Amino acid sequence: MTTLANFTANLGDGRPQPLADYVGQVVLIVNTASECGYTRQYTGLQELQQLLAPRGFTILAFPCNQFGGQEPGSAEEIAAFCHSKFGVGFPLFAKGDVNGAAASPLWQWLTGAANGHPHPVKWNFTKFLIDRKGRLVKRYEPAAEPHELLPDIETLLQAGG
Repeated sequence: MTTLANFTANLGDGRPQPLADYVGQVVLIVNTASECGYTRQYTGLQELQQLLAPRGFTILAFPCNQFGGQEPGSAEEIAAFCHSKFGVGFPLFAKGDVNGAAASPLWQWLTGAANGHPHPVKWNFTKFLIDRKGRLVKRYEPAAEPHELLPDIETLLQAGG
């Protein structure tokens, strides 16, 4: 069975990050953009990170410029924006595609038929909730505000293993 542990993704600075390092935590994967109407969600995402990280939760942000060209910056510009404007303390990965032939294997898995979510990402700030075993549990469309995910995240945090 494919899980988060099967993938590696490059961080914003280009270093490869084995996603197996996050197995054992509840993870929220989000495709992000700095110039989107949903960019304000960084505030709520950071609030979730601060509140729940001590209990084994993290957010993984994947900047993407596929939707309206709303993430045009370099990795350095994206990181500076996220840190200075929103105080983001969760990992920012390298900018890349989430749909199409250039999508990474991670994003092909997240949007694939095998996990019950067989449709492409529609817009920035689509969110994917992963349990402690690295399994995809739920997908949220961009309009879902971070605080609305709290009950589902709490359920997974309380489930332990």
